[in-house]
Amino acid sequence: MQNLIVQVFDRISAFLNHLQVKQLFAAILVGALLLTTNIGPERDNPALSAKVRERVHQTDTANRPKTTGEWNNEVYGDKPLSERVNNTVRDSSEAFKQFGSGYVEGAKETGQKIRDGAARIGENFAD
Repeated sequence: MQNLIVQVFDRISAFLNHLQVKQLFAAILVGALLLTTNIGPERDNPALSAKVRERVHQTDTANRPKTTGEWNNEVYGDKPLSERVNNTVRDSSEAFKQFGSGYVEGAKETGQKIRDGAARIGENFAD
């Protein structure tokens, strides 16, 4: 009987050595830590969400929806379909114009900087 217990103990220890208990324990510990940690509690903060929405409405002066909820209310609202489509097309074109104007301004600034840099290089080269 004692021989049987020793054999079972040897087999279990050999099996655990084969599994590399340290790595298994580390994986279990990391998994438990990730599952029990509350990552991102600020997502559930309604006051923060309200502040962000208020800030978006203050900085963007365009008369169109700014949040996904506002877009959905306008698209799926109780207005006739033709009016909803016209509003969505109008707001989308306004948003793309505003978005594109940033690229135009950026391209102008980049062109100016390139021209100024080339002029300085020309002056340094002439000296």
